[in-house]
Amino acid sequence: MPSLKEYRDRIASVKSTKKITSAMKMVAASKLKKAQDQAEASQPYARAMGEMLARVAAGVTVTAASPKLLIGTGSDKRHLLVVVTSDRGLCGGFNGNLVRLARNEIIRLQGEGKEVQVVTVGRKARDLLKREFSSLIIESYTGIGSSNRVQFSEADQVTQFVLEQFEAGNFDVCSLVYNNFVSVLTQQPRAQQIIPFKLPETGANDNEDEAAEGLASPYRFEPEEEAILAQLLPRNLGVQMFRALLDSAAGEQAARMTAMDNATRNAGDRINGLTLEYNRARQAAITKELIEIISGAEAL
Repeated sequence: MPSLKEYRDRIASVKSTKKITSAMKMVAASKLKKAQDQAEASQPYARAMGEMLARVAAGVTVTAASPKLLIGTGSDKRHLLVVVTSDRGLCGGFNGNLVRLARNEIIRLQGEGKEVQVVTVGRKARDLLKREFSSLIIESYTGIGSSNRVQFSEADQVTQFVLEQFEAGNFDVCSLVYNNFVSVLTQQPRAQQIIPFKLPETGANDNEDEAAEGLASPYRFEPEEEAILAQLLPRNLGVQMFRALLDSAAGEQAARMTAMDNATRNAGDRINGLTLEYNRARQAAITKELIEIISGAEAL
């Protein structure tokens, strides 16, 4: 049975941990507001950009002269996965769930006979994936959003690398694996194909005509749609990358706030439990001392 001093040391240690987790919770909450506002502000633009490109692309007759970002290379043998996580931990299953999804995607693609390469954004993605797939990682980025705000220039750096790899013919299909920020309590790991550009899936049966009508563009374009797409598709790639980084940053702070709140609660419960055990041990020690004193007095 632990001594009273050991109980006091344990209680003091857990109290120190509780102070740290409580402080981290408050810091994450303060950062979450800014990150959430930035992520939510980017979503309408990114959504409108995708819908506009879908309308333009729906009226294009695919030919050999069409932009490769739209039609692809004609093959899906080589895949590139851009995996976005955080640089820091202590945010629950935020990084673990995403890396699990990326790992399953890699195993699935390899099982289908595809060649896979990986670009990691965030220290956790690099550290967790290199244990099993170190030979597949061709580039890693860390420190994005370290200034407490994700900059478009940081997303553009990743985008330009992906475009250079595509123009060099190093892959056929590129997918973005990131945590989609739904709410403070929900971050959904998601894999989104970004190269070649994928038209939104139309609904089935009764919704097909409505979806097709929604994608049909009532405008005439000058210059032609192909020229517009050649300019907008790389820009859309940067916008989607930026949105993924913003969602990941907001989701990280939300997950950390939730995790630290749970840790603070658990520390409080542990302190109560240790205090109860300490009081019981103290009462047992006092009772033992009284018995020894009474026994000694009776012996005299």
